[in-house]
Amino acid sequence: MIDTPQITQTTAQHTAVIRFTIPRAEIQTVMGPGHVELLKAVAAQDLTPTGPWFSHHFRMDPDTFDFEVGVPVATPISATGRVKPGELPATTVARTVYRGGFEGLGDGWGELMAWIETEGLTPAADLWECYVTGPESGPDPATWSTELNRPLNS
Repeated sequence: MIDTPQITQTTAQHTAVIRFTIPRAEIQTVMGPGHVELLKAVAAQDLTPTGPWFSHHFRMDPDTFDFEVGVPVATPISATGRVKPGELPATTVARTVYRGGFEGLGDGWGELMAWIETEGLTPAADLWECYVTGPESGPDPATWSTELNRPLNS
C-alpha cells in the first residue's frame, strides 16, 4: 500500500493556505472548495503553484481536524479573504508515497506510523500529505499517489 519509507530533510517552502478547524465529518465538504479558492487567489496575484496541493494537519484529534489546505508558491502571497501566506517547515520527516484512493489514506498513515515506531523514531504532533496525482489525472484510483510526511522529533 505504501512505498518503503525514507527519512529526509525538507527545506522551508512558501505556501498559500486556508486554515480550518472543523468536525472530522466535514473534511470532504471543505477541502475541494478550499482548493479552488486557493487557486483563484494565487492566480489573481499572478502566482503559480510550484508543486502539488497539500493538507497540513496540526493536531490529531479523533473528532476535530485542525489543518490547512495549501499550495506551494515561489514567493509569499498577500493575504486575501481566507487565503493567507504560510510555510511548510524545514524539518526532518519520515516520508512515503501511498498509492490508491483517498479512502485508504488512513491505512497508509497507519503503515507509516508502524514503521516509525519499529525504527524507534518519535513523531512530532503535525503531519502533511501532498496530493501528487488524484481524480484530476484520471478516474482510476489505482493511479493516484499521495506523499505522506510525518515530521520527527530529534
